[in-house]
Amino acid sequence: MTCHLHALCFDANDPLRLSRFWAGVLGWETAGDPEDGIALLPGDDTGFRIRFLPTRERKAGQNQIHFDLTSTSLDDQQQTVARALGLGGRHIDIGQLPEEDHVVLADPEGNEFCVIGPDNEFLADCGFIGALSCDGSQEVGYFWSKALGWPLVWDQDQETAIRSPHGGPKITWGGPPLTPRTGKNRLHFDLAPPADGDQQAEVERLVSLGATRVDIGQGEVSWVVMADPDGNEFCVLTPR
Repeated sequence: MTCHLHALCFDANDPLRLSRFWAGVLGWETAGDPEDGIALLPGDDTGFRIRFLPTRERKAGQNQIHFDLTSTSLDDQQQTVARALGLGGRHIDIGQLPEEDHVVLADPEGNEFCVIGPDNEFLADCGFIGALSCDGSQEVGYFWSKALGWPLVWDQDQETAIRSPHGGPKITWGGPPLTPRTGKNRLHFDLAPPADGDQQAEVERLVSLGATRVDIGQGEVSWVVMADPDGNEFCVLTPR
């Protein structure tokens, strides 16, 4: 069996504040866990939690992952935008065109996200978190499809997307040109082997797919830090 996507992790200067923002936007419950720190538990079929990990590093450059939040109507889209702004979000300009139907926002620490208009067919059957939209190559889309055991649901013009067989958000990669890296990524995936699995065996499987082990100064920890073929960091946890 393959590992599963346990969490999307945010490096946060103020984890409590950021968790409260996203709990308010998504309508998810906050949970304290000795291993997870501050986490949000999904209230829908998203399938993974969101963790907020403390860091002193300030955000630099545009993130390589952002949420695409869906809307059922223009009024629903406006309500989501208003809710995010009321919780401490703000409008930002990343070069989007006026005629585009999505609204680009940032959370209180500058992490970008989009509120998509109601007529987006690509995300029509997804939940409120329609997609984790990633900067990445076609190769990395193929890697994550094999790593998670999620089928490709889009593969055209070097753009790829995968989705869990159980539903939930899509994970998409936009293809070249890739945004230059500005150090360690602000967001990363935590993977967990099956409960009866073996962490080292899973690490070796991921290496065979094109991942590498990396040192980001983690020291002696129970998880293994790795990077995908594009150099994006992720962690392999111990079985739970």
